[in-house]
Amino acid sequence: MTMSAMRGFLGIACLLVPFGAVAGEPSQRQRDHDAVREARMQGRLLPLREIERRVVPQLRGARYLGFEFDSGSSVYTLKFLRDGNVIWVSVDGRSGQVLGRSGN
Repeated sequence: MTMSAMRGFLGIACLLVPFGAVAGEPSQRQRDHDAVREARMQGRLLPLREIERRVVPQLRGARYLGFEFDSGSSVYTLKFLRDGNVIWVSVDGRSGQVLGRSGN
């Protein structure tokens, strides 16, 4: 690769980097993490381990793959795999109540 081609590639790559990352602002993931930690400390949100303790045993035969958390709605979405099918379980992070389930 020639030097001018390398500069062009690096210039394009820099344009693709989100401005927040360049400016040193926290990522959305970091902001979500901070919001969860604060809510947990204030007692407004159940710990993930408590959510898992309640939900995972309900899906016998399925492998628990992990979770996502929406800080705006305080909903945990737990992901499972059974017989090649993905199962998503949405859980209210404040009460631990299962809100819905998709998949088999």
